[in-house]
Amino acid sequence: MRLVSARVRVPRAAESTEPESEEASEPPHHEHHHTEHHEHAHPEHHPGHDYNHMKDKFMNEITHLPIPMWAVGAIVVVVLALVACFIFCVFKKCFGKKKKPKKVRERKAGRRRKEKEGEGEVGEKEGEVKKEGQEEDKEHEKLGKLEYSLDYNFTDAQLIVGILQAQDLAAMDMGGTSDPYVKVFLLPDKKKKYETKVQRKNLCPVFNETFIFKIPYAELGGKTLVLQVYDFDRFSKHDMIGEIKIPMNSVDLGQPMQTWRDLESGEKEEEKLGDICISLRYVPTAGKLTVNIMEAKNLKKMDVGGLSDPYVKIVLQQNGKRIKKKKTTVKKNTLNPYFNESFSFEVPFEQIQKVQVVITVFDYDKLGSNDPIGGTFMGYGATGVGLRHWSDMLANPRRPVAQWHTLLPEEEVEAALKAKPR
Repeated sequence: MRLVSARVRVPRAAESTEPESEEASEPPHHEHHHTEHHEHAHPEHHPGHDYNHMKDKFMNEITHLPIPMWAVGAIVVVVLALVACFIFCVFKKCFGKKKKPKKVRERKAGRRRKEKEGEGEVGEKEGEVKKEGQEEDKEHEKLGKLEYSLDYNFTDAQLIVGILQAQDLAAMDMGGTSDPYVKVFLLPDKKKKYETKVQRKNLCPVFNETFIFKIPYAELGGKTLVLQVYDFDRFSKHDMIGEIKIPMNSVDLGQPMQTWRDLESGEKEEEKLGDICISLRYVPTAGKLTVNIMEAKNLKKMDVGGLSDPYVKIVLQQNGKRIKKKKTTVKKNTLNPYFNESFSFEVPFEQIQKVQVVITVFDYDKLGSNDPIGGTFMGYGATGVGLRHWSDMLANPRRPVAQWHTLLPEEEVEAALKAKPR
């Protein structure tokens, strides 16, 4: 019995130990399945896991910083405030321009108007001061003085003007001198003009020349006597040094008078004398030069009625000597005469480069001498249009070549004729 019970107990003990060993051996088997399940789950990607992982990592690093958490929060707040301020400023700069109140704008506009008016008044005052200064400079500018005499012959109805001398004239030439002469005429008609002789290189010239105007005493009161002192220039227009204007109604002509007066500055009047159309034709084989006076236009008014009685004089000359002269018919009461008159001159081919054709337009006067309106010339020594016209004629033999010429004062034409070609 005891043996049987012992045998029975031994198997039971063996059975009881086997479950324990099985249970002891089962946990590793369970852990093995758990690791396999974890390894199979790891490769799958979940955004939530990444965010949580980064958040845990960030919080872990913050907790390990050497500064406290409140300091980190303060830094974050300051940075956010700065960004907000920057955004606000940009928005205001770009979109926040508003019109100022109306009253403010009106006040500012009023201030600006006052400032401009103040500046304008200052500018006007400065301009007036400058003008006064310029006028004073002109007054102080010394042009020289002229001695003249006046007398009237009641028996013959003649105004006698004497140009005696000048002193301390302004130097107009580069060498510090002048070549003065005096023009004498009456305004407003300017029909009769006189000139003294030119005094070379002299600032204190003596003229002692007398000029006579035949004019009734009753008409003399409405006239103005003009004495203009010029500097003669051979190669260009003459420059005015100064002038004296004498209203005849302010002069007592009951007895002769002689006086000095200072010259005043005056601008030379650019008188338009008119234009003339001329045709030239030269035949070298025959040695024949044909000059056709075709027409003129816009001539200067020479008569009291505002018209002129023009005619044209043609002079062929060489070395200052007149070879031949001819003239057109007179056209009455017109400033735009049509002539179409031809004149022929015999000029050998070897002489054609040495001659000059001088054209002068005159105003015909029955009672007195004929007054020159203006002139021009072509040929030897000519310049500008005169030279070009002459060259075109020689370049086109046997063909008429027409050209308009502007009339120049007679004294300028004479000076150009005497000048040596450059």
